[in-house]
Amino acid sequence: DPRYDIEAYVFVREVLDYAVKALKKPSNGPERHVTAAELLDCIRDYALQEFGPMTLTVFNEWGLKKTDDLGEVVFNLVTAGILGQTDEDKKTDFARRYDFKEAFEKPFLPKNPTETPKPDTKRRTRKSPKPPGDGKNQSRD
Repeated sequence: DPRYDIEAYVFVREVLDYAVKALKKPSNGPERHVTAAELLDCIRDYALQEFGPMTLTVFNEWGLKKTDDLGEVVFNLVTAGILGQTDEDKKTDFARRYDFKEAFEKPFLPKNPTETPKPDTKRRTRKSPKPPGDGKNQSRD
């Protein structure tokens, strides 16, 4: 699917392994299944750890603009036989789960952007810079 960079697929696969460990799922069997909601939460957490405030930029480069795109990537991996699915799994499980801007930008914004910094009321004294050396044996012109 040319809409998404290969790195998006690699990332989703990495996050799935991360999700299995983070959610303490068994290493195999049906109980290992990760739901769309669980995977999307882990994608958000993992992306913020890996890319920090650059997450939106990285995702945009990969063609990921919304959670629906992540669903497309997941189901492309299912179609390719790389991931499995249950009868209950649907692409729509990924639709509009969270807003990327809210999820990936907001954690790095100031807590209260309308609050202006209070001026420092302490009186500051200006210090002149010290001359190089120890001040001894310097000639004056």
